[in-house]
Amino acid sequence: MVTVVKTFDVTHLRRVCKRRRLKFNMLLCWCIGRAASQMDEFYLLPIGDKLYKFDRLGINVIVENAAGGISSCDIPFSNNLEQFGRDYDLLTQQAARECRDITDAEAMVFGTSAVVATELDCIVNQYSGIFNNPFFAWGRYRRSWFRTKLRLSLQFHHAQLDGKQAALFLEKLQQAMNEM
Repeated sequence: MVTVVKTFDVTHLRRVCKRRRLKFNMLLCWCIGRAASQMDEFYLLPIGDKLYKFDRLGINVIVENAAGGISSCDIPFSNNLEQFGRDYDLLTQQAARECRDITDAEAMVFGTSAVVATELDCIVNQYSGIFNNPFFAWGRYRRSWFRTKLRLSLQFHHAQLDGKQAALFLEKLQQAMNEM
């Protein structure tokens, strides 16, 4: 597994969230899906010595549930922001209310973890050998006078991406954030 960390300018993303009354983490997840959907490599999942190809993408989010624990929730990616937002709200509320995981075995799912209780300089997920899916993690964004920055960590399996593809993805992600 390889981990890269990049600082993103999320100023425009924050403004869109405020203007359209959208959740920042939902919109960031949508931008991740939008950038990934443009690259064939993100439809592949290495398991053992094989690569499995999926027809569609999903974004996994962790939600606090009604019992005080956490539940895992896979959101199907849609290029349509309104549809993704409806699915995000419906499924995360269901997972929180029912205190159960909602999984989508038919999609190539990206893991995410938003540790927004603090600003992070870096976050790295320990590779366990169980999950080979790309994994995105971030802390709280940092505001200055005119800009808002967010450090985001991307962990991926080297059989899925090389550094060149990872760099291209990170550029596509920034572009997706800027084009909202």
